[in-house]
Amino acid sequence: MSRTLVIVGHGMVGHRLADTLRREDRDQRWRTIVLGEESRPAYNRIALSSCFEGTHLDALTLPDGPAPAGPAPSVALGTRVVAIDREAGEVVTSPGGRIAYDALVLATGARPFVPPVPGHDLAGCFTFRTADDVRAIRKAAAHARSGVVVGGGLLGLEAASALRLSGLRTQVVEGAPHLLAAQIDPAAGALVAQQIEQLGITVHCGTTLASIEAGPDGSVSAVRLGDGTELAADLVVFAAGVRPADELAGAAGLDRGERGGFRTDDRCRTADPRIWAVGDCAAVAGRAYGLLAPGYRMADAVASQLLGDDAVFPGADTSTALKVFGVQVASFGDAQARTPGAVEVALERTGSYLKLVLDAELRTLLGGVLAGDTSAYRTFLPLVGQPLPPLWLRESEPHLMSFDAR
Repeated sequence: MSRTLVIVGHGMVGHRLADTLRREDRDQRWRTIVLGEESRPAYNRIALSSCFEGTHLDALTLPDGPAPAGPAPSVALGTRVVAIDREAGEVVTSPGGRIAYDALVLATGARPFVPPVPGHDLAGCFTFRTADDVRAIRKAAAHARSGVVVGGGLLGLEAASALRLSGLRTQVVEGAPHLLAAQIDPAAGALVAQQIEQLGITVHCGTTLASIEAGPDGSVSAVRLGDGTELAADLVVFAAGVRPADELAGAAGLDRGERGGFRTDDRCRTADPRIWAVGDCAAVAGRAYGLLAPGYRMADAVASQLLGDDAVFPGADTSTALKVFGVQVASFGDAQARTPGAVEVALERTGSYLKLVLDAELRTLLGGVLAGDTSAYRTFLPLVGQPLPPLWLRESEPHLMSFDAR
């Protein structure tokens, strides 16, 4: 007799879990119910910015995988789960429905972080996370001339690209000293900023957001920075990161990680043996990853467990290779040189930058950053943690190298 699996969340990771389980559940052990808060089925959230280049939102819908073994999951869209009744083994949906489960997987994702500054809720302020956000921004941009993006990470730069493609004068405000601070170092960030500004986007790094100012009609007219600078803006897009959507934890008595997220063990299981968490909402062994690849690995591990295997989440490679405004950037290993005694070895040439992070003896590769020319990324990536060849450092070109021991 099949049991009931309820998946709360129909984002990319929730879809991965449901699709994997359907493909692998040859004995049809599970009847799967997916509850999605959005009004549309799972879609490629990472590609939302392509909608500003002509891609239709429907084209981003995620397809089902090949050769399903079990029946299709029952998907209820526009359904918000407001509580978990652990004693009864039920989730409570708005406005009061109840759905029983034998196993529950929380894949609620994350919500955009909106700085609580004065004016953050004015008409003309948007987040950049969902299909509905894209529709709203496109509609507002049709009647705007200028826009400000709050956030200079990957999501913020995607939002800036979207505003630029919409024909708006665009400025980016980032609190960190440089762009893409989570992925790359200041030198690589400066190279990205240079490229972006050549496209007409103004970048403000190392500054705080003080307030959003209203015009005579009550909607956004300007952004005020911490130093008093005022930036004209007909609309503002908040893309300053996300926070795990873990609101269900408190009343359900589930633990959270230090930085939010449902706390789980290395099997993605909470303290309740019938409840798992995967994706952006999960804090596996206390750590929230906030990346898609780890989320997929979590989903695969949970699917295996539901089918009887004692699978664990193996951790995730957080190396990154991406293209931002035509600039290739990549990072791997200890890219920020946080290891005690780490030494940074940098090579800069026009339009490109390479930094390797080594141990104190200059023998073991700990990590690195590349920008502009990232062709060496796949060469260095498998060498992380490995001894380097004795002659790797070419003494004939010492003028190309700069050292900063930490």
